[in-house]
Amino acid sequence: MNYFISDTHFYHDSLLGQNDFAPRLFDSVEEMNEKLIKSWNERVTDHDTVYHLGDVAMRPKHYPTEKETFDMLERLNGHIILIKGNHDYRSLLKYLMKNNRVLEDGGLKYQTEDVGSLLKFDHHQFYCTHYPMLLGQVDQILNLHGHIHHYSVGIAENINVGVDSPELQYLENPVEFGTPLRGEEILVIYDKKKQDLMKRS
Repeated sequence: MNYFISDTHFYHDSLLGQNDFAPRLFDSVEEMNEKLIKSWNERVTDHDTVYHLGDVAMRPKHYPTEKETFDMLERLNGHIILIKGNHDYRSLLKYLMKNNRVLEDGGLKYQTEDVGSLLKFDHHQFYCTHYPMLLGQVDQILNLHGHIHHYSVGIAENINVGVDSPELQYLENPVEFGTPLRGEEILVIYDKKKQDLMKRS
């Protein structure tokens, strides 16, 4: 099964506590990191694939190292397709590829994409990017993105899948912080967001 997530920002200490950007109410980055790992692994198995749409971790002042970030990512279940975000260092992506491994099902643990990835789900196409895209007239194409944290693009077809996304509030059954989203949940968010925007117009 495929899952979708963005902007985990492992190790990002300046997001802790109340702030105007992406408040994360944890006492330490260690607590936040462990919550992200726990939520991920409670849903994802090693036979699943997670599309991570960028900004996997932050590295202020050269901490953590590529190895420390790699060791933390190794604790996450499943195959990870990482679409490069503005905070994803090229050196980390190279380190992942150099230390890549094959999981029991024969697939690689890591793949990377610079710009995005396109896949089909239930008569829709998911165009997965880090930055939100303005696609114009679209027919059953949804842009799954991250980057803007607690902001929402006022277009129904742009779905913010970041862990801080306000669009998560459209789900009737809320997910725990750091839980990758199923395709079915993406479509629920899309329908609810579309209805919400129509009411406001």
